[in-house]
Amino acid sequence: MAAEYATFGLAPATRAGGVHADGDFQVHRDFMDFVVDGRPLLFRLSDLDAVSPLASDVPPAIFTAQVRGLLLETDAPLPGGRYVIYGCPECADLACGAVTAVILRDGDDFVWRDFAWQTGEHADLELNGYHGIGPYRFAGADYRTALATLLDGAPHPRRRVLLIGARVALLARLAAALRTIGIGADITQDARDVPADELRTYGAVAFGRTVTEDQRASVRRAFADAGVDVTHVDGLAPVVPVLVAQIEHALDRGPAGRHRLTRLTANAAADVEVTSPCRVRLTAYRLDRLHRTHVHEVFDGVLEPGGHRVALAAGAVKGEAYVVARTPGSVLVTAVTRDGPGGGAPGKPG
Repeated sequence: MAAEYATFGLAPATRAGGVHADGDFQVHRDFMDFVVDGRPLLFRLSDLDAVSPLASDVPPAIFTAQVRGLLLETDAPLPGGRYVIYGCPECADLACGAVTAVILRDGDDFVWRDFAWQTGEHADLELNGYHGIGPYRFAGADYRTALATLLDGAPHPRRRVLLIGARVALLARLAAALRTIGIGADITQDARDVPADELRTYGAVAFGRTVTEDQRASVRRAFADAGVDVTHVDGLAPVVPVLVAQIEHALDRGPAGRHRLTRLTANAAADVEVTSPCRVRLTAYRLDRLHRTHVHEVFDGVLEPGGHRVALAAGAVKGEAYVVARTPGSVLVTAVTRDGPGGGAPGKPG
């Protein structure tokens, strides 16, 4: 085979969940992404909302079976020696569509080739093949070592958040929204009496705007005494989708250098920066004088690498306002400022 050698690795990745203004939601998923020649393979698929089969929330036996399949220790699940590389993050049903590839041995090497979008038992390479991706040849020793590390146990990120604040009704709605997308949430006003073993199950602690500095310091001490490195989130607004987005960002422990969405600021325009072609959705949330929430869908499309400026309608950001930017793999939140121009490089979306 003529494929040149490529490096193979794995890195933690996230499919960001979220709660939309219309009440719809998408599930939060943590998974291990394939890194080829130092770059996540998923980044080569610009508009794909998908996860690898190596997801942290699948049962251990299934996770192990997926790893052993990639090691070719079991038969291919699809005809022609094809394996699912990325699948639907909601149901993993092939009918929803999946990226598949042929995986085979060539001497001691492993080769991934003939990538395709597949929705049935057989792949049509002429119609649905990814002709610009692969083939990739991986040195057997490095490939096996990377995957074998997962057999010691599937990754289990701390996908729970502790919510602290005085507005119980708001926190209850926030907790319900987080649980809907697959993130555990508990509510308290003081963490001093929470056992250390329980504190170690949280990946983030979120403070409401009315929580005093003394209360925050007490919570931080409780986590420090338990030996827990936990991310602290200061709630920007009493708006559930905004708070969900903040917590999603806080729970994303993937390498910073492998995020597609790297910067977001907003004033008269939203300035957003991405590292690879991807679909970006911008939503503005505004609170009026009666503290009612108004939602404006600002932009939804594929952006090329670099900085982009997207205009914000004056009515969308009047008063207290926030912008949420989402890609399939990450989310950022920013308050709309009133002083000075934004920091992104000018450019047209898309």
